[in-house]
Amino acid sequence: MQRPTEFVREQVTAVRETVATAAAGATTSAAGVASSVPAVGSQVGEFIRHQRSAAQVSLRELARAAGVSNPYLSQVERGLRKPSAEILGQIARGLKISAETLYEQAGILDRRSGTAGTVAAIRADEAISERHKAVLLELYETYAREHAAAEARAQATTPHPTPTTQEETA
Repeated sequence: MQRPTEFVREQVTAVRETVATAAAGATTSAAGVASSVPAVGSQVGEFIRHQRSAAQVSLRELARAAGVSNPYLSQVERGLRKPSAEILGQIARGLKISAETLYEQAGILDRRSGTAGTVAAIRADEAISERHKAVLLELYETYAREHAAAEARAQATTPHPTPTTQEETA
């Protein structure tokens, strides 16, 4: 008679092999897609995992706080599932970060301009409220846009040297 732990191990191994086979088939069928670009699901999953580990929250604790199942959250983190906007909002509440952050990672919202480090630092600051973070990000985006426009104007007004007749024939 087979012990329950051996049975479970065999089942898990069989499922892993099936998933690996399916993943290999998906990779083969997606030959036209650049392999250096991570899938949206894995990108947002990696971001969630990073935020969860930075907050020192276990997978089980985050799943409970977000109101999703532990296996589902695990699949999201591994890039096997692509969560809806509603689920992303629940996960964001569980992580105590803005939902906009996860929406951007998932490609639901366009990324704000500016360096990712600055934007991440503002969002990670626990000393200010979500409302204040949104205001700071909007101000930062405005200043970054104005700076880029000023640089573009400066480059447009800088006279470009025109070649002389001798340089053209050389």
